[in-house]
Amino acid sequence: MIDYDGRRFRPVGAEHGELGRVARYRQHGNLLWGEFSGGDARRGTLTGLCGPDGELEFAYCVVLSDGKVVSGRCHSTPTTLPDGRIRLAETWERYAPHADRGVSFLEEIEADTNAADDDERQGQR
Repeated sequence: MIDYDGRRFRPVGAEHGELGRVARYRQHGNLLWGEFSGGDARRGTLTGLCGPDGELEFAYCVVLSDGKVVSGRCHSTPTTLPDGRIRLAETWERYAPHADRGVSFLEEIEADTNAADDDERQGQR
C-alpha cells in the first residue's frame, strides 16, 4: 500500500479554475482524508479509503470562490513517475446541480518550504 500521509498534489494540465490548487493528503491505515485550496477553490475536503494497490476511493466537497458548493466522488489510480513521485489518474463524478464527470491528473509536489507557506496562506482565505 502506498503511504499518502503528508503528500501534496497539484493538477496537471489544469483548467483556469484549478490553476494553483494544491491538495494535502493524510492517511492512517487504509483511511484517507485531505484538504485542498487554491485556484477557484476556497476550501475543499476529501474522505475515503486507500486500497492495498494504492488506489483511492473518496468523496469530496468544495466551496468555490463564486459561492457554489460542489460535491462528488472520485476513484484515483496511482502510477510512479521516473523520479519517484506519484501521479494520480482521477476518474471523478460531480453531483447535481453542477453534475459532470471526467478524468483528470494530479502529480505529487516535491517538498518545498515556500510552497508549504503558500498553502497555509491559501487555507486562511
